[in-house]
Amino acid sequence: MAVATALLRQLAPLRPRLTRIPPHGCAGGRLLQHRRGLRLSAPAAIQVTVRDALNQALDEELERDERVFLLGEEVAQYDGAYKISRGLWKKYGDKRVIDTPISEMGFAGIAVGAAMAGLRPVCEFMTFNFSMQAIDQVINSAAKTCYMSAGLIAVPIVFRGPNGASAGVAAQHSQCFAAWYGHCPGLKVVSPWSAEDAKGLLKAAIRDDNPVVMLENELLYGVPFELSEQAQSKDFIIPIGKAKIERQGTHITLVSHSRLVGHCMETASVLAKEGVECEVINMRTIRPMDIEAVEASIVKTNHLITVEGGWPQFGVGAEICARIMEGPAFNYLDAPAVRVTSTDVPMPYAKNLEDNSMPQVKDIIFAVKKVLNI
Repeated sequence: MAVATALLRQLAPLRPRLTRIPPHGCAGGRLLQHRRGLRLSAPAAIQVTVRDALNQALDEELERDERVFLLGEEVAQYDGAYKISRGLWKKYGDKRVIDTPISEMGFAGIAVGAAMAGLRPVCEFMTFNFSMQAIDQVINSAAKTCYMSAGLIAVPIVFRGPNGASAGVAAQHSQCFAAWYGHCPGLKVVSPWSAEDAKGLLKAAIRDDNPVVMLENELLYGVPFELSEQAQSKDFIIPIGKAKIERQGTHITLVSHSRLVGHCMETASVLAKEGVECEVINMRTIRPMDIEAVEASIVKTNHLITVEGGWPQFGVGAEICARIMEGPAFNYLDAPAVRVTSTDVPMPYAKNLEDNSMPQVKDIIFAVKKVLNI
């Protein structure tokens, strides 16, 4: 007992320091933090995979709006072929997360009809290569109805799924559909790279009153990206039609979308060691295209390279180059614009040929040095 009493006497001078700190927002809290050198920082950014970012976006929008529902092959009880819809069937039930037969034309048509009737379907294709089975529904029914009805019938639908080359799945499962769907008026087309892109663009697409094609990439699903505090909010969206400068630079502009943005970032890191500063633009949206962001960058760098996973003829890069040539930024170019694309062949199955068919970092570096004449 005597020992305890002695210990309490020793602690007595510390009692003022143990006083509860008032909340951060009040004056007393700020004063105590100043006196004691305390800092209360905002929650740090967290690492989130593209898969989990898409899952968050779907969960938040299903919760926010009862008109939203998800349908597609294996999206419900199996949690999705790529686990994008993990846990959603158990949470929202059969009416909100719907497994469909293997019939893209059938369930895409059901989704378009539901959108015309006032619902907001998210139609998942197991891969966009299979969307060719449903392309009549996407183009003739979804994309054109608002125009053909003089604006009386909106079709608020999202077509989403993996797009472009994966790994070892050969010619019929490796096409990039950005140029295909970007060609069609009436559609909006988005192509995310990071987890923040994926979450913000999917939420914006679901809330949009127009049909939106969301082209994801299977090889990105398991890749973690930093998700900012802002992007963690349920109210976070990324405006459709706005590009993002991922890296500032002064010597040359690299414009890309989806997985190839990562290749451009790696290229910029390598060339920075040689004194070449590349500006990297993540297009995010294919249609409507934010050509103003590209023009502003060219005014600064005077050089342009486009990088994409699609074929060269009539591709996204071809459209960007044409728009630049037709606009005011053409006068700022000190060298011809160059495209880095997939080779003009169906995707081979053999690993070494597959690698040679897709743009690699070394190909972008070669193009940069060619344009800059170094």
